[in-house]
Amino acid sequence: MPAPPLDGLRVLDCSRLLPGPYCSRYLADLGADVVRVDHPDAARGDMVRAMASAFVGLNHGKGSVALDLTVAAHRDQFLALVDRADVVLESFRPGVLDRLGLGWSAIHARNPAAILCSITGYGQTGPDAGRAGHDIGYLARAGVLGLSGEADRPPLPLGVQVADLAGGALPGVIGILAALRERDGSPAQPGSGLGQHVDVSMTDGSRALLALDGPGALAGDPAPERGGGPLGGAAIACYRTYRCADGYVALGALEAKFWRAWCAGVRREDLVAQQFTAPGSDAGREIEALFAARTRDAWEAFAVEHDCCLESVLSPAESFARADEDLAAWRARPGADAGRRDGSDRIAPTLDAVDLDGVPRRVPAPGLRFSRSPLAAGGSTPATGADDALLADPDTRWPER
Repeated sequence: MPAPPLDGLRVLDCSRLLPGPYCSRYLADLGADVVRVDHPDAARGDMVRAMASAFVGLNHGKGSVALDLTVAAHRDQFLALVDRADVVLESFRPGVLDRLGLGWSAIHARNPAAILCSITGYGQTGPDAGRAGHDIGYLARAGVLGLSGEADRPPLPLGVQVADLAGGALPGVIGILAALRERDGSPAQPGSGLGQHVDVSMTDGSRALLALDGPGALAGDPAPERGGGPLGGAAIACYRTYRCADGYVALGALEAKFWRAWCAGVRREDLVAQQFTAPGSDAGREIEALFAARTRDAWEAFAVEHDCCLESVLSPAESFARADEDLAAWRARPGADAGRRDGSDRIAPTLDAVDLDGVPRRVPAPGLRFSRSPLAAGGSTPATGADDALLADPDTRWPER
């Protein structure tokens, strides 16, 4: 079987909490050998270790060395690992690594081919570089939070950490891969052979998500009211969530053909002209009543029969269970063996991992599929210092889990 795409890539991860570990989680799932740098004192280490399920999900398949970077001998051991790393990942406030003598200039002098990726709230330079923050604040500063929710209610963050993940971790992955390509080159273009410092600002990364509203704001267009944009989920009848008899469903019938299909399915062709009506209008209330009259299962059956971009609003547990059911049905279909040969067997929603107590756990898989390369196996979750043998002999093969 072919190796995972990033097989053999060595990543030294000094980050904590969510954005950095999620970034290195993606790299590990793609086959990179990731070693966490954990503080020997658990009270000063990664707080996510106290959240057992989350820690397994973020850090399975990685190794761990225990180092206190305020201790000179430990800094020397860290730099010995830098000598053998392709990537160093960190999420300290700007200047912290520099004060320890471990910043970009030190890393580059020690290993010119190493890439340093720093994920911070506001970037390495500028007036807010040292400012503290969290996901909700980065979204607020980026102009994203103000668009979320309904017009007459306070702004409401999504249930996932958009700035941490889509504004920080994933740009970190992209930046690292781009820097690797520049370093290593391609058949058409020789690489520089040099690493570089990838500076990721979660606020800037979140602002970059304003793909639709950002250009209008820069052009001086009127600011959209919160929830008032066509894709805000609260302004038009064809694109919003609806309460049904026992839960909620989401309708995304933006194209006329999908809206017509929904209207035909409920035998209300007279509503075709009301596709973009406001939810509080007379027609909007009629549409709400139609949704409220059926159960979620009934609407799911309706969606199968009428192609109208309608889905149930699922909880996380329901979503994973549904994905498992769908995968089982897909693999049981006629001709499934042939499909597996072309890579379609690698679409499972989860990976198999092992927690700190040796108990098997399922964790979310990355949303990636390759026609030839597999993802890495889930692997075990490292106790602090589980791979301290590397400190005595950095030439030891980095852990593959």
